[in-house]
Order: sequence, then structure tokens, then C-alpha cells
Amino acid sequence: MNVSLGLVHLLIALAMPLLMVGLVNRTKSLWAGRKGPRLLQLAWDLLRLLRKRPVYSVVATPLFRVGAYVVLAAALLAAMIAPLLGSFAPLQFDHDFIVFAYTLGLARIFLMLSAMDVGSAFEGMGAAREASFSAFVEPALFLLIGAASVATGSTSFAGLIGHLHQAESFQWLVVPAVVVLFILLQAEAARVPVDDPLTHLELTMVHEVMILDHSGPDLAAMQYAAALKMTIYAGLIAALLNPFDPVGAPLASIATSLLVMAAVAVAVGCIESLTARLALRLVPRYLMLASVAAALCLAIVGGTWGL
Repeated sequence: MNVSLGLVHLLIALAMPLLMVGLVNRTKSLWAGRKGPRLLQLAWDLLRLLRKRPVYSVVATPLFRVGAYVVLAAALLAAMIAPLLGSFAPLQFDHDFIVFAYTLGLARIFLMLSAMDVGSAFEGMGAAREASFSAFVEPALFLLIGAASVATGSTSFAGLIGHLHQAESFQWLVVPAVVVLFILLQAEAARVPVDDPLTHLELTMVHEVMILDHSGPDLAAMQYAAALKMTIYAGLIAALLNPFDPVGAPLASIATSLLVMAAVAVAVGCIESLTARLALRLVPRYLMLASVAAALCLAIVGGTWGL
């Protein structure tokens, strides 16, 4: 059973990024009154990029050439640790959430190093912004994990997220926890209002300005990794809300997770259609909202347990 669930988890992790981006773009197109691209347009875009030969700056070192693939490999490893199906993950062990957080941190480091390696002032500016924004992301994640660990008594990521709905305080935790994960999704996947993946103004770009020199398969790896990060956090939201045990009721658990992830993609598209990107000076305040919501979760759990 675990082998079958592991294969399903792997298929979801590999395929859902393509569908997630497609749902976001179709939702935005519907709000704009347009037909929009196909749901799997990203897959065709990635295939087109894979057939092209990359172009490298004369000052780029081997670090730049491997950076995109380290980012992609780290995102894939994080996807194997994240419990996309509820209380199950292919890679599950005690305190695996630490590996999850620092695997994404490794991806962020190589993304920034690749941006600075080409000697571009614009890409260095984007790397500096990414570094400052990430300082607000990790505290929120660890505060939320701490609250879930206290509430469930579990030491694995799948256990503390997948079983949180069984905690006594879940009805009070669910809203702030979803807020935390949704803001982290927007930050990690470079979505509005934290960043705009469609902007072409270098002075306001964050993620996109860091990959300006990437092309061909390297650019495909970066784009797929960004979509995978969005899928990971959408999967965490689904795991938080999924009441079905993937071992006892696998079909119900898989169906529920897929539906919730699709709903998250639609919500991302609606927000990007109805709101504008925040000014850069306001982004840290918005990201701090995730830490405040995570601290609220910890306070709720502490009050419930009399801590």
C-alpha cells in the first residue's frame, strides 16, 4: 500500500505543477474575459525550452550552469517530504520538516548565487530582495510547525500536518494555518502580491529578474521548480484540510487532495486578477502577517494545552 501511495504521490508531484499553473492562468483569463491558454500550456512551453540550446554569459562560471538543476532537485526532494496526500509522504522520518525547510533554503541559495554569478546589477538586486524576503518566510513556517507539533505530538511533517485536523483546537487553528501556508505559497512561488511572474520591469522584479540569463533547459528547470513550489504549498493546505486517511481510504484522500489543490490554484488566479502587486516596501509587512498568524496558532495551542 505504501509503495502504491508513494507512486501516486510522485505522479501528483510531477504532474500537478503543470495543471496548477494552467488553472491559475485560465482563472486569470476568465476574469479578463479571454479564452486563455490551454490547461497544459506550461508542458508545451517546457518542451519547447528543452529543445533549445542555452546561451551563457562570458563571465558565468560552472556554478551558473548547475544552479538551475540544484534548484529543481531541491524542489523535488522537498516535494517527496511534503505530505501532499494527508498523513503520508514517501520520505518520512523524525524531524523531517527541518530537512524540508532547509532543502527549500538550499534551492533559494543556489537561485541567488546563480543570479549573482553573471555579474548583472539587476540580477544582484533581485537576489538581495529574495534574501531579505526569505528572512520573513522561514520564521512563519517554523512557528506553524511548532504549533502543529504541540497540537498533535508528532515529530514528522506528515504526522503533524496530516493529523492536525484531529486536534482539539483545530477549529481555531485551521483559518490562521491556511493563511500562513497561502502567504508562504505566494512568497515561494513568486506570485502576486509578493511578486509578479509576468512583469517585465526590472526595477520591480524579484524572481524573474534572477533568471534573466537562464535560457533553454536551464530556464525550463527554473520555471518547473517555481510551479513545483506552488504545488507543494497547495498540497500542504490540502493535507491540512483533508479528513481522510490515505492508508485507510486512499481514493477519498487522493480525490480530496486534488480538489483542494485545484481550488487553491483558482484562489491564486482570483487574487492575481483582483489585486495589484504590493510596493516593495510593503512586502515585508505582508510576509510578517504570516509570522503573526503562525504565532497566533502557537498561542491557541498553548492556551488549549495550558502552557
